[in-house]
Amino acid sequence: MGKRVTAGLAGAALALGLAQPATAGADARTGDVRRAIAELADADGVLGAIGELYVDGRRVGRSSAGSRLLGGKGGKIPTDARYRIGSQTKGMTATVILQLVKEGRLGLDDKVADVLPVVAEKDLVERAGEITVRQLIRHTSGIPEWFRPELVDVFDFTTYHRPADLLKLSRAQPRTGEPGEKFSYSSANYTLLTMIIERIAGRSLAAEFERRLFRPLGMSDTYLPIRPPQAIKGPRGHGYAPGPDGRLHDMDRLNASWGHGAGGVISTARDLSTYRRAFLQGRLLPADLQRVITDPPEGAPPMPSPPCGGQIVQTNGGAPGFTSATISTRDGRKHFAISTTLDAEQSLNVVRAISKAAESVLCPDQPDGPASPRSAGRQG
Repeated sequence: MGKRVTAGLAGAALALGLAQPATAGADARTGDVRRAIAELADADGVLGAIGELYVDGRRVGRSSAGSRLLGGKGGKIPTDARYRIGSQTKGMTATVILQLVKEGRLGLDDKVADVLPVVAEKDLVERAGEITVRQLIRHTSGIPEWFRPELVDVFDFTTYHRPADLLKLSRAQPRTGEPGEKFSYSSANYTLLTMIIERIAGRSLAAEFERRLFRPLGMSDTYLPIRPPQAIKGPRGHGYAPGPDGRLHDMDRLNASWGHGAGGVISTARDLSTYRRAFLQGRLLPADLQRVITDPPEGAPPMPSPPCGGQIVQTNGGAPGFTSATISTRDGRKHFAISTTLDAEQSLNVVRAISKAAESVLCPDQPDGPASPRSAGRQG
């Protein structure tokens, strides 16, 4: 199988990737969705794969390959099944934060200690008086990651972790840099953004997602679970991950309490395509605030040559048992939403296979080239 990674490294590699919309229009040509998903399901570590292709809001292709359960059991996963979107959630959290900025209820240069005094009072974040909201969004705060296998037991499906509990795990780790100095992916940034949203809005992040995004956009099959244990509602694929004993564990009841605004949303291919279309076409944020998400962050490594002539952008998410992605043309016309369930440890090989599948569908006339998990958009 391809290169194996720990849950923590996978979290960084499967981070949110967004890019600024372009004005050039996408052509209507698309590749073979069935072939792309069948080849994806054959990749090492993939148990089941689904994908749906949307053009101008209309579904024009869909396919499912592999099996719903381990050992070839359970039939295929329905293409309209709900699935965990992982770090794709971060784009939604950032969007809500920036909507609060647009409304004048928050400033991008506000300090964490000022907008969230509890983190300073309880010493949950080192240098909270220097770190800004902008730095949290762009992963340039220097706050260390808590989603690491030595810190979080991903096989504990029942313990409820408060955001403050997760920040305590982060606080005990060494900082990754000076505030604003360089990009360093950390879910702790989005744990803090979740807490800021809830303090300013006076309601849960799940309620704010529903009020600001899910209901207005008609994302009727999307929700944010908070309390464990909670499996995905309705028919779905089951993903598996090897435990310390080497035995595969069903990750269907993945602990919701450490997801929140960093990676907890459950959605469908249709709903994610709807969200990405609205975002890329500028219906959720004005251009200047959208660039806070889409512009390359300070200190980020240089991007490789983008596929499809630079005309597609990919957002990724993953945790033990699954990897998901939504790949779009920059003008927001075409969207290919993909979910894979796994029967092995997370691997960058799966991310590369997803990128290859997307390129074959969204830009079928482009010559084949090596796919990179970061080639279609920046990390967020």
